[in-house]
Amino acid sequence: MPSKLRLGLARVLLLWGAAGLAAAQGAHPAAAAGNADRIQETLANGMRVIILRNALAPVVTVEMNFLVGGNETPPGFPGMAHAQEHMAFRGCSGMSADQTAAIYAELGGQNNADTQQNITQYFATVPAADLEVALEAQAACLAGIEDSNSEWAQERGAIEQEVARDLSNPTYKFIDRLNRDMFAGTPYAHDALGTKASFDATTGDMLKSFYRTWYAPGAAILVIVGDVDPTAALDKVRRLFGAIPNHSTPARPAVELKPVKSESFTLDSNLPYTLAFIAYRFPGTSSADFAAAEVLADVLSSQRADLYGMVPAGHALAAEFGLAEPYEKASVGYAVTALPAAGDAKAALAEMRKIVESYAEHGVPEELVTAAKRREVADAEFERNSIPGLANVWSNAIAAEGRASPDEDVEAIQRVTPAEVNRVARRYLSAANSITATLRPVPSGQPVATKGFGGAEQVTAAPTAPVQLPSWASADLTRLEVPSESMQVSDSTLPNGLRIIVRTDRTSPTISVSGSVKHDFGLETPPGKEGVSDLLGSLFSYGTQTLDRLAFSKALDDIAANETAGYSFSVTVLKPDFSRGVELLADNELRPALPEAAFTVVKRQTAEFVAGNLQSPEYRTHRALDVALLPPADPALRQATPDSIARVTLADVKAFHGATIRPDLTTIVVIGDIGAEEARAVIGRWFGAWSAAGSRPDTTPVPVPPNAPAAVAVADAEAVQDTVDLAEQLKLNRFDPDFYPLELGTHVLGGGFYATRLYHDLRQVAGYVYTVDVHLDASKTRADYAVTYGCDPDNVGKARALIERDLDQMRTQDVSEGELHQAKALLLREIVLNESSEETVAHGLLARAELGLPLDEPLIASRKFYALTAPEVRAAFARAIRPHGWVQVVRGPAPH
Repeated sequence: MPSKLRLGLARVLLLWGAAGLAAAQGAHPAAAAGNADRIQETLANGMRVIILRNALAPVVTVEMNFLVGGNETPPGFPGMAHAQEHMAFRGCSGMSADQTAAIYAELGGQNNADTQQNITQYFATVPAADLEVALEAQAACLAGIEDSNSEWAQERGAIEQEVARDLSNPTYKFIDRLNRDMFAGTPYAHDALGTKASFDATTGDMLKSFYRTWYAPGAAILVIVGDVDPTAALDKVRRLFGAIPNHSTPARPAVELKPVKSESFTLDSNLPYTLAFIAYRFPGTSSADFAAAEVLADVLSSQRADLYGMVPAGHALAAEFGLAEPYEKASVGYAVTALPAAGDAKAALAEMRKIVESYAEHGVPEELVTAAKRREVADAEFERNSIPGLANVWSNAIAAEGRASPDEDVEAIQRVTPAEVNRVARRYLSAANSITATLRPVPSGQPVATKGFGGAEQVTAAPTAPVQLPSWASADLTRLEVPSESMQVSDSTLPNGLRIIVRTDRTSPTISVSGSVKHDFGLETPPGKEGVSDLLGSLFSYGTQTLDRLAFSKALDDIAANETAGYSFSVTVLKPDFSRGVELLADNELRPALPEAAFTVVKRQTAEFVAGNLQSPEYRTHRALDVALLPPADPALRQATPDSIARVTLADVKAFHGATIRPDLTTIVVIGDIGAEEARAVIGRWFGAWSAAGSRPDTTPVPVPPNAPAAVAVADAEAVQDTVDLAEQLKLNRFDPDFYPLELGTHVLGGGFYATRLYHDLRQVAGYVYTVDVHLDASKTRADYAVTYGCDPDNVGKARALIERDLDQMRTQDVSEGELHQAKALLLREIVLNESSEETVAHGLLARAELGLPLDEPLIASRKFYALTAPEVRAAFARAIRPHGWVQVVRGPAPH
C-alpha cells in the first residue's frame, strides 16, 4: 500500500542478497489497426485511455498515471507529490479513508501506488469481474481528494517513517547523493521521497492546492490490462470518467543540465560487502541516443564482457553495468562491483574504469550487440506473461517516457547499429562525465539481551468498527465466491523419480521452466563442511562439462534464453528454442564443470564474503532470531564460517552435488505455449537419463518445542529507524487443522491495509509505522508466527503493546462478522489473483509439490475458508498463540 517509490538504482541489491506528455484534446478513438485486443482513446475531457486484452487469467490491472511527480513539487517541499499520493488513500470524492481501505481489501488487497520523478501511479490488480468497482474507486480520486488537515495529521507519521526507513538504507543514501551531484541545479537533483522537515511544514490545505493544480483528466493516463472486452471496458471508462471536468495544468519545470562535476565520495554502509560504483550521465528517454545507450548497457553487463570477467578472475564477488533513473532529459549508466567487506575498492574502481574506457576507445563486440538486441525482442514477448507487469510496462512507456507504446522503444533498439553503440560509448563513457562512489561496510556490535519494551499502551479496545461501503461497491463486494475449478495442469513422474507438472498457456509464444530440488542444508551438509552448498551454488556459473563459461553464455545468447542452475533452477525461452533451452539447463544442472581454478577463486571469495556477513547487522539480526526460536543443537543453526569453508575441498563439492542434486528430490514445472505431451517428451529427453546414487537424504527437520521468550538488540550505526521482529514457534505444522483458521485470522490482522487491524491501529490511527507485516509460515513439521514493523526508537514498546493487544483479542474475542467477511474476501480473491503471472503460478505449484500438498490445494483451501466461523478462528488462536512466548529482535538505535 502507498507508497512504493521505484528507485532505479536500488535494483543492484538484487544481485547480492542486494516525460513530458501532453494529452491531446478532443475524443478520437484509435483502436490499433487489425488488433481488436487493444484500444487507445482520448476522452473529451483529455484523459487518455489504453485497454489491452490479456487472457492469462480472469484478472485485470487498472493503473492510473498522473503526469506529476517529484519534478513538480514546490521549492522547499520535495515530497509534496509523494504526500499527495498517500492522501489519495485517506479519502476521495464520495469515498472515505475507511471505505477506500475496505474496498481494496475486499478486492483482494493487491493495490499500491508510487511516486516517481515525473509521474504518480495508482494501481490495483483485481478479479476481472470487479473491474467496474476498481474503476469507480479510481474515478472518485480523479474527481476529488479530501486532503483534510485531520487526515494529514495522522498520515504524516506514517510517511515520516517511510523516510526514516529509506534513510536507514545505504543504497538509498547513495542514490540521493548521486542524483544531487549528477543533476545539480535541476529538478532531478532531489527524488520524490521528501524529508521529515518538509512534511512537518506541510498542511492539508497545501496538499489540496497541489491536487487542484496538477490532478486533471488532461494530465491523466489510464491503462487497463487483463481478461476484459476492450470495447465494453471503454464504455465503462467513458461513463465513469467522461464527465469529470478538465482544467489546464502549469508548464512542467524546465530541465537545464549542466556539465557533470566529476567527483568521488565514500559512504558508510550496513551491507556485508563493499560496493564500488562508477556512474555516468547517460542520455534521457527523449534522446535519439537512448536506444543505443540501452544496448550499450546490455552489452557491458553481458557475462561475456570484460566487466563481468572481474568475477571469475577473482577481483570481485559480482559485477554488472546497468541503466537507471530514466528521466526525459538524462539517465544514469553505472558500473558496479561487489567486493569483500575488506576489499580494495580503489583497485576495483581503477579496473572498472580501465575496462569501460577501453570499450569506449576500441568499440564493443558486434556479436554482443546482436545478442542484446535479440534479448530485447524476447523480453517484449515475456512481458505478456504478467498482467500487472504488462500494465506497468505500458504505463511507464506512455506516461513516464512519452512514447506511443512500448513497441516504439523495442523498434528503436532493433534499428541500432554497432557503429551507433560505439559512438554513444565514446560520447558518454568518459571520466569527465562520471562520479565514483564507495559504500564501505561498518560491522555491527554483538547482539545483546535486553527487555521487551512492551506494555506502554496495553489497553483494551474494541475491534475495528464495520464500514458501510458506497452503493456502487456494496452490491459486488458483499458476495463471496468460491472458485468453481482450479487451473488445469498435467502431473506425471518419470521412471527416475523426476516429477513434471505442465500448464499450457497460449498468452505468448514463450515457455518457462522452473525447477526445485528439495533440500535442507542443515541436515545434508557433512560435519565440519558448512558452506559446501554455497560453494556449489557459485560454481554453477562456470559452464558445463561440455561448454566452458563463455561458450555456455554464448549458447544462451544465441536463443535469447535466461537460465539459472542450482537447488532452484530455471530457463525461459521463445517457443522454437524450447528443446535447446532445456538441453542447456540440463547440461548445467546435471553436469556442471566445477573447474579446479574456479573452485580456488570461489572458495576464497566465499570465505571473504562470509567473514563480512557474520559481522553485518542483517545477518546478526536473523541469527539472533533463529537462536532464540530454536533448540541449541538444531541443524538449522549450523552456519558457514571462514574456517569451515577452508576445510571444504573440490571433491567435497562434487560429492555434495551427486548426493543432493538428484531426480527423486526434484520437481519441474513447465508453463507456456506447449502441450503437456510435448513438454514431457522434451524434459524426458534431456533429464530422463539422470539417475540418483545412494540413499535419498533426509530433508525434513524434526518438530521443535515452543521457544522461551527473549529480547535482543542488534546495533546498526547506519539505521535511523528500528526494525522489529516479533516471532514465536507454534506447536503445529502445515497439515494441522488449525492452519486454515489461523491463516484466516491473519488476514483479519493484515493483508488489507487500513481495513485490517494492525495497519489500522499502528499506522492509520497511531502513525507509529509505515509498514507492519504479519505472517504464518508453516512446513511439514514446523510453524512460526511473526510480526515485523519499523518505527522510531521511542515507539518500539508502544507499537508492540498494540500488536499484543490485537493478538490477545484474536485469542479471547470473536472477530466481527464484517471482519470475517472481509478476510474471506481477501483470501478467496487472492486465489484468483495469484494466477496473474506465469511466475507466481509456477512458484505456487512448486511450493505445493514440495510440501506434499495437492496441486489444487487453493481450491480446497477456498472451501475451508468459506466455511470457517468466528468461534473457530478464536479457538485456533487460543490454542496456537502464546501471549508470553514472543521473541523480540530490534535492529537499529537502542529503543528508548
